[in-house]
Amino acid sequence: MEKADDAGVYKISEELAIIQTVDYFTPIVDDAYSFGQIAAANALSDIYAMGGVPKTAMNLVGFPLKQMEISILRQVIQGGLDKLKEADVVLLGGHSVEDSEMKYGLSVTGFVHPEKVLTKKNLKSGDLLVLTKPLGTGVINTAIKGGMASEAIIKNVTRMMAELNRAAAEVMKQFSVHACTDITGYGLLGHLAEMVEDSGMALRLESRKIPILPEAMDYAGMGMMPAGAFKNKEFRLHMIEFSSEIDPLIQDILFDPQTSGGLLICVKREQADDLVNKLIEEGVRESKIVGEVISNPAEKIFVG
Repeated sequence: MEKADDAGVYKISEELAIIQTVDYFTPIVDDAYSFGQIAAANALSDIYAMGGVPKTAMNLVGFPLKQMEISILRQVIQGGLDKLKEADVVLLGGHSVEDSEMKYGLSVTGFVHPEKVLTKKNLKSGDLLVLTKPLGTGVINTAIKGGMASEAIIKNVTRMMAELNRAAAEVMKQFSVHACTDITGYGLLGHLAEMVEDSGMALRLESRKIPILPEAMDYAGMGMMPAGAFKNKEFRLHMIEFSSEIDPLIQDILFDPQTSGGLLICVKREQADDLVNKLIEEGVRESKIVGEVISNPAEKIFVG
């Protein structure tokens, strides 16, 4: 609990540990089936980030029975179920309550070897940081809610959020990965702050290398930043040092809360290029080296 990792790990034997996590949220897209897929991919992501393989899941549902047709709930659950099948995860059941607002997510259990658990707190000086999905989903989801996003943009961001981190997780097992997390509600800088805190290290990011959805920049310039980005920024800004040349919009997007974002992988420097090439080869095409771990006890994140 004191390490703020992505999931809990319980050792069963010398060869087996289980990883447990839970996540759910309110709809972020209008399509019920897509919402179910995104929620499932998001819940599974914590298992992948810890180096594990998800095995079983249970649904968590809050549903306004008097305001919505039950067919909507069926579509949501079907979306989640199909995403679980894609991940080779078995749905064991779940629990539902009548609520004033639709909510959906899952509790997930995975397996991992006790000596192969990946945490946030194992940064090594000289390691490089690899990000597997572009940023900006929070901004675009705000634009969707405001009726500003085109169908093409909605389709693209929905596909990205529903994409499993499974391929990235399988690839990184082939390399010397020292730490990992997934980028979700705290934004890139918020999750990196969790990694660097109490580590005795610091991080240096190259903002021009960080993949950002181009539409996110457009909407951010129109004032479509979600409130969560400013909360993230307020909480962690004391740990961040920005170059004076960085666009304020990019600074905000680095705090943008992501839904079902990518993995942030801390890998041995000599293997970083090969890791990125393998990720791209396996379909994780937006993967980029975005920064490095440096020996600096200040426990800061320097963004240049």
